[in-house]
Amino acid sequence: MTVRQLALIVDDEPAIRELVTITLGRMGIECCSAANLREAKAALEEQKIAICLTDMRLPDGNGLELVAHIQQRHSDVPVAMITAHGNMETAIQALKAGAFDFVNKPVDINDLRSLVAQALKLGALKGEASSGAPSRELIGRSHSIRQLHETIAKVARSQAPVYISGESGTGKELVARLIHLHGPRGTQAFVPVNCGAIPHDLIESELFGHLRGSFTGAVADKAGLFQAAHNGTLFLDEVADLPLQMQVKLLRAIQEKRIRRVGAAQEEAVDCRILSATHQDLSELVDAGTFRQDLYYRINVIELKVPPLRARGDDILLLTEHILARLAETNGATRFELTSAAREALLAYRFPGNVRELENILERAVTLCEGTAIQVADLRLPEPVRSMETNQGASELKQDAGELQTFLDEVERKRILDALEKTRWNKTQAAKLLGISFRALRYRLEKLGLD
Repeated sequence: MTVRQLALIVDDEPAIRELVTITLGRMGIECCSAANLREAKAALEEQKIAICLTDMRLPDGNGLELVAHIQQRHSDVPVAMITAHGNMETAIQALKAGAFDFVNKPVDINDLRSLVAQALKLGALKGEASSGAPSRELIGRSHSIRQLHETIAKVARSQAPVYISGESGTGKELVARLIHLHGPRGTQAFVPVNCGAIPHDLIESELFGHLRGSFTGAVADKAGLFQAAHNGTLFLDEVADLPLQMQVKLLRAIQEKRIRRVGAAQEEAVDCRILSATHQDLSELVDAGTFRQDLYYRINVIELKVPPLRARGDDILLLTEHILARLAETNGATRFELTSAAREALLAYRFPGNVRELENILERAVTLCEGTAIQVADLRLPEPVRSMETNQGASELKQDAGELQTFLDEVERKRILDALEKTRWNKTQAAKLLGISFRALRYRLEKLGLD
């Protein structure tokens, strides 16, 4: 038995309503229409709507009001905005309000069909996406990780570009994969690309492809990463490393959903969701003039922050258990366990390299460990942490609060001085190396008499 799918078309222009109705009818989708906001709200209450397409300008309101109403009262209904051609500001407003996607006027039939097909896939994913727990691979029980789970579930249902920010090693690519897997494009390709790893003179060819003979070495036609991600997701990691000239072309590709291969005369349509990430502060780069402001606002429709490992508390131990279990399974070895002192040492460590660093520490410890109990020495942590756990002894430190504070100040002083020396006393870079804000570093410098 075929499930009846009903689309709601909201537009005060009869010609637009007719065009969309005919197009969706050929896809086997029934349509009902509304000429204004009041009629649209009534239709949502009276009928089971599978998807809503609404114009921005309505006689008694605007499409953003309808998007907000649907988000509040009918959150299972994906809604797409019909916008004036080239009006990206309106499109971005709609995406931020919760719209699934947008389509430009005059309506392109192929774009409309693709959008509707993607939106209707959300029905099958609704339960999974709203569960708030997209994957067991995103391990943790801390408040920040629970919030991250919830946000992933929400943004997975949209087609809005997502900017994933966070320090190196926090798992930004994992978050991007989860957004892809639990969205309507989850069965299609997920194409990750490290923008910083591609030479600047090849980046355009890698992203957009090229034609044979378009430059020296182009011996055959080649499709780019945008084409490889068609109908799927393109993940632009370290997007801050793109040269300015390429940023202009990327902006056009995202806005127009069309690309031109190197050496080609004509553009071709591509349909892929854009996710991006970097460990750098894009807003600072915009202020410095090394990253385009218009591209920043285009990829940063939704920002998703991945917390550093040091802010996740006991998640460190949960991740440790998971990594040790995986290492035992991979190597066919006996399961290793941490001693209580080793656990305390990991909890005390700040992990500038985050989860990636934790994995390296544990893999090294398993290799060096004699027996199955991992000691503090096996972890090979920096000297201040080891001395706190072994030479000084936690019980001795607790005997005198003043002595403990003096010891901690000395540890902090040494770490800060090391960072400043490595960055030639560039305080902004030193703060990034330490994993703290510039303001926090300035406060610590004054507190320790180093400023």
